[in-house]
Amino acid sequence: MAGFLAAVRAASLPGTWSTGVRLVREGAVTFGARSPTEATARVRAKERPVAPTVTLYLEENEWSCDCDAKVDPCAHVAAAAIALEQGGAVEAVAQVPEDVAAAPPKASTTHVGYRFARRDATLLFGRVLVGSGGGESRLEGTLASRVLTDRSLLATHDDMAIDRMAQGFPRGIVPLAKLDKLLELLESSSDVRLDASPVRTSGEPVLPRVVVTDGKDGGVTVRVERPRGVDEVVAFGVVRTGDRLRPIGERELSGERLEKLPSVRAFSAHELGTLAAEVLPALEGRIDVVVRTKRVPGRSASRTRPRLAFELSQGFFSLSVLPTIVYGDPPVARVDGETLVHLGGDVPVRDVAREKKLAADLREKLSLVVGRRVDFEGRESLAFAARLKAFSSGVDDPEGLLGKSVLVPKVVVSGDKVHVAFETDDEREGGESGHREADVGAVLRAHADGFSMVPLVGGGFAELPSGWLSKHGSLLADILAARRDDGTVAKIGVPALARLCESLDYPPPPGLEALRPLVEGFSSLPPPDLPDDLTAELRPYQLEGVAWLGFLQKAGLGGILADDMGLGKTLQTLAAVRGRTLVVCPTSVLFNWSAEIGKFRPGLRVGTYHGPKRALDPRADVTLTSYGTLRSDLAALSEVAWDAVVLDEAQAIKNPDSQTARAAYAVPSAFRLALSGTPVENRLEELYSLSHFANPGLLGGLADFRTRFAEPVATGDATATAKLRERIRPFFLRRKKSDVARDLPPRTDDVHYVELDETERATYDAVRAATRKDLVERMGAGLSVMEALEALLRLRQAACHAALLPGRTAASSSKVDRLVAELGTLAASRNRALVFSQWTSLLDLVEPRLREEGISFTRLDGGTKDREAVVRAFQAEDGPDVLLLSLKAGGVGLNLTAADHVFLVDPWWNPAVEEQAADRAHRIGQDKPVFVHRLVVRDTVEERMLELKEKKRALAEAAVGDGGAAVGLTRDDLLALLA
Repeated sequence: MAGFLAAVRAASLPGTWSTGVRLVREGAVTFGARSPTEATARVRAKERPVAPTVTLYLEENEWSCDCDAKVDPCAHVAAAAIALEQGGAVEAVAQVPEDVAAAPPKASTTHVGYRFARRDATLLFGRVLVGSGGGESRLEGTLASRVLTDRSLLATHDDMAIDRMAQGFPRGIVPLAKLDKLLELLESSSDVRLDASPVRTSGEPVLPRVVVTDGKDGGVTVRVERPRGVDEVVAFGVVRTGDRLRPIGERELSGERLEKLPSVRAFSAHELGTLAAEVLPALEGRIDVVVRTKRVPGRSASRTRPRLAFELSQGFFSLSVLPTIVYGDPPVARVDGETLVHLGGDVPVRDVAREKKLAADLREKLSLVVGRRVDFEGRESLAFAARLKAFSSGVDDPEGLLGKSVLVPKVVVSGDKVHVAFETDDEREGGESGHREADVGAVLRAHADGFSMVPLVGGGFAELPSGWLSKHGSLLADILAARRDDGTVAKIGVPALARLCESLDYPPPPGLEALRPLVEGFSSLPPPDLPDDLTAELRPYQLEGVAWLGFLQKAGLGGILADDMGLGKTLQTLAAVRGRTLVVCPTSVLFNWSAEIGKFRPGLRVGTYHGPKRALDPRADVTLTSYGTLRSDLAALSEVAWDAVVLDEAQAIKNPDSQTARAAYAVPSAFRLALSGTPVENRLEELYSLSHFANPGLLGGLADFRTRFAEPVATGDATATAKLRERIRPFFLRRKKSDVARDLPPRTDDVHYVELDETERATYDAVRAATRKDLVERMGAGLSVMEALEALLRLRQAACHAALLPGRTAASSSKVDRLVAELGTLAASRNRALVFSQWTSLLDLVEPRLREEGISFTRLDGGTKDREAVVRAFQAEDGPDVLLLSLKAGGVGLNLTAADHVFLVDPWWNPAVEEQAADRAHRIGQDKPVFVHRLVVRDTVEERMLELKEKKRALAEAAVGDGGAAVGLTRDDLLALLA
């Protein structure tokens, strides 16, 4: 279930998730049927008279809602998923995400119940309102008017349809003309009673059956029999079968209470033609007709022997077989259990003894059962095909599913076009070509998945050319990902195409010379042409970056500049971009971009497209906007033919399915550049999203990327890691400060270990015991690693300050005492510090302690309106001693070189986030040694997190750094956090 909740949260827009949280807090979710694989819920929403119905398909990570919202998932799905994670009620806070932990108990609800009663032979119908406690009251008036005033009433669309229908029921009597539809609508209701007893309903009518047998004097007898399974005639037009009320069908034959059944009619010999041509065809279209006579024309019983038939069909890597027993060739009848199903022509006389013999042979020789479909996977299908051919030489195999061929690869490079095919080496009789093809994508997927065969287009299987694919398959996949619909290869595919041509001894692709730096790793790029108004003197590595960016822009390619924070990504960008440029960045750093442009490129005209009165300046060389504005004003921004689009802090589009990422993909531009010091924080899909923005098609589709790269790299596959690096290398530039900015002052990292006092230790141990029990149970149910880390929230808060826990108070904490003591020492020596915490509530607890000690400070978090003023005040020579920052609001886009000490108060499991925070001070412009302090409480989850963070660091290094393969986090790792 936890994996399902993570899937919903990952797919939800932030606003949608927040609305879902609010609905849970309001007790708006009520569950109906639930099983290990599926759950149904109703979610009350103030703006909807009918509470939407949500169905969660837990195993498939799929969902549906009948609210017709324009976003998927909608807020109702989010609310249902959150509530289901909590077992249907908001209780134990350690089990749920922080943003729903304080939800109140679920409110009471009312639903519509339906009551049938009998008066003589008439069925009476009424409706009641049923409360959560089971009490009920008669529904007065219409349901439509009631739902507008009673927000506890959970009405379905079927309830509303019945409400409209019920207006035409005089004195509660259901007209026969509407009975079938009423019973059909009531199928979805779980509260239907007949004379106070629970029942279910079905709109499927019960039907009589017609049996034709021999009659007198060469004629036949037609008998209309009472429907089988009827336990009781309830009233006019209604019967009960088991626990279901069903309508009586064909009432002209049956009667309104089945009073006409059984009925018998004799047809004389001279009436048999009419019977065969008119009467029986009319009946067969409506009800079952069983003919047990040879006298009806066209139905003479034949003596055809039964035989086995095999219905063959093909899956991607499977052969599906359905054995049946049939009569005739082509079949005129099929045996279905105890029934002979007539398929056309003469009805045969059954040979039951031979049918049993055929079924026994099928079980003994092929281990199959008549009427039961079996799928054979991979090589197993070929082995079965050989057994089936030996068993029966007369198997109908028009698509050649039982054959076996060998594929031959054919690659034709013509100019900038590439044609790839995989054909069989078959030959037909007489020497004619019998070549058939396999889909190229299917071939590559089959090889990647370790299969030795692949299905052919039109049916059948063929053996893969495994040796050829092992050598060239990866390059071919890269080329196909970059191939356009007309067969030409986009520029991003030139490196792979050049290597394939070289490997196959083909001439190099045209245009290679102009793009040769892509292949050669940019070792020969000429010095860049710098703009005349550039006021900065670029360092050597920055000149290399500008040359690289200039080449990409001239070539019509995109890039990802992923230098360490503080190495001047903004400056390199400003020195490289040409033409009308759109810069998209977090709102918090809009002012920083404007200041940097004024400082380094004063000749550029800057326009800011943000705020309630925003308007595009057509004369602006650089237009600055935020990610939120990009989402809301995509249409307006897409009308401009931008020469360049730059995404700053591009990890904002790390989710490729998010609305922000899709908006970024859609903005037209000749050159696209993503800036991010942390291109990978948690998952390789984040790198995919940035690459898809910069160079669409470079890494193929998302599903293909996960199969080829994300999953293998995350499990330590060194080959996949090397292939991914090779693929992105021409379009990805990352330098570390330790390698290129040697003139930066040194940075020292240290850990300050803190001991809890006895009271704090008792509180922590109590939370740890409850959390461990909860995690063990939920991980057994499939809780994911990321969800488990979120579940440790309360444990981490207990290590920092007891007052962070719900319902707890505390004057201070050992960690805050240690922090304030360190800050006091620094303030006395006029050293200035940044203090980061992920919780603004913890910063609230630090502030009064700083005032008590006389330590001057200012603060920047998500609620800060004038961020520029706060930064300017701190950077001033006479600025305060301390700047308190929230990790989210202050971790990106800020130059805070006035500080030479950085305190990370509460360690976060993601090292990339901490690095961003530390680099607010350790960046170009800093002239003092920088000290980064981590406050870690002994013998707590914080101490274990230090080890886990190294594993998270390995994932990013595997994809874009110089480290080894990524090491995944295991459940044992998580349990070790609680040791």
